[in-house]
Amino acid sequence: MHIAMIGGGYVGLVSAACFAEFGTEVRVVETNPARLAMLRDGRIPIYEPGLEKMIADNVQGGRLWFGDDLSHAVDGAEAVFIAVGTPPRNGDGHADLTYVFAACEQVARALTGYAVIVTKSTVPVGTGRRIADLVRRVRPDLAFDVASNPEFLREGSAIGDFMRPDRVVIGLDAERPDGVSPAGRAQEVMRRLYRPLYLIEAPILFTSLESAELIKYAANSFLAMKISFINEMADLCEKVGGNVHDVARGIGLDGRIGRKFLHAGPGYGGSCFPKDTLALMRIAQEAGASSRLVEATVQVNEARKASMGARIMAACGGSVHGKTIAVLGLTFKPGTDDMRDAPSIPIVHRLVENGALVRAFDPVGMEVARPLLPAGIAYCTDATDAARDADALLVLTEWNEFRAMSATRLRGLMRGRVVVDLRNIWDPAAMLAAGLSYSSVGRPT
Repeated sequence: MHIAMIGGGYVGLVSAACFAEFGTEVRVVETNPARLAMLRDGRIPIYEPGLEKMIADNVQGGRLWFGDDLSHAVDGAEAVFIAVGTPPRNGDGHADLTYVFAACEQVARALTGYAVIVTKSTVPVGTGRRIADLVRRVRPDLAFDVASNPEFLREGSAIGDFMRPDRVVIGLDAERPDGVSPAGRAQEVMRRLYRPLYLIEAPILFTSLESAELIKYAANSFLAMKISFINEMADLCEKVGGNVHDVARGIGLDGRIGRKFLHAGPGYGGSCFPKDTLALMRIAQEAGASSRLVEATVQVNEARKASMGARIMAACGGSVHGKTIAVLGLTFKPGTDDMRDAPSIPIVHRLVENGALVRAFDPVGMEVARPLLPAGIAYCTDATDAARDADALLVLTEWNEFRAMSATRLRGLMRGRVVVDLRNIWDPAAMLAAGLSYSSVGRPT
């Protein structure tokens, strides 16, 4: 089976590599010359554990190809996946579909036979039908179907998420103008493509186009809501003397709620939650439907990130002017170099604006972070280097290597005693026993 993947970004690369691992021939189209040169040279432009080796193995096995010749890529393809960017448009929350429609038009002109055109990018409800209309205008002679196949990949564990998914969602158009049900040909193509997952009994959910497009936004918004909820509970715990870890465990053991995404911290970031919650708000507004819970989630998260600077300054006695602050972790989560909407960005800017001298370390994210953070930050070789002679230390990302640092070691390295742990990675009792002034999120000291 041969498919094409339009776009060699995060979603396109992971999806292409995993489909190739299934035994499918995958041709990836990447138009960015620098990125294409990296891929052809055996390097990948993103950080994702295990991905570079998987790509190399499948290129060597002849199942994975990278190029910029779209006509060659789609020639004979049974499915063409659209995996280009859909960034927020002009800051208004709407997804910018410019790249999606441009790619679909190019694919329509290049196809020589039947194919399923599949949106892998996260797109608003109604996009699939707009794509179908566009393709019919460009190529009224072409036999094709449109499908929506949203991705549910977590950065840092994307390969596992693809190969052993909670579910695969495939939306198809049940009302084609020619009266032929896509439950036949298109569904058969998608079933064959995902056959290895049938063998491990992964749930494969076929829906309408509209339902599939909405599922991705609804899933991410619900998870973002859980994060904002537990962050508000953490604030309440601090006021009344509760422990947010106990609260999260107590409610998470309820099977109707679940334990995941109940970890208090400085707010969510990344490539999906901020963008998708805003997009769902706009979709609901345009449809005339209420989305007050999603709107509140966005507001709580923005306020959360904005308030972290004041929390840190309070821990430092009310001012960070002239003080050296060690910052451990910059990316929005461990296991990735993604800095999109990372809480570190507003927090570090606030510290520098108030006169702090920042020494930062992140295991993989410092080069990506550099253009997003203020000039003058010292980027360190490791966590020990960052902590040395610091007046205060701040944890922003819960990389495992930070968890292993002992309280006594920190006390010996630092000039001051203030530790602000916004990810709750250390034991408060051990920190206090070492003579550190320790504060975390939603836990009693």
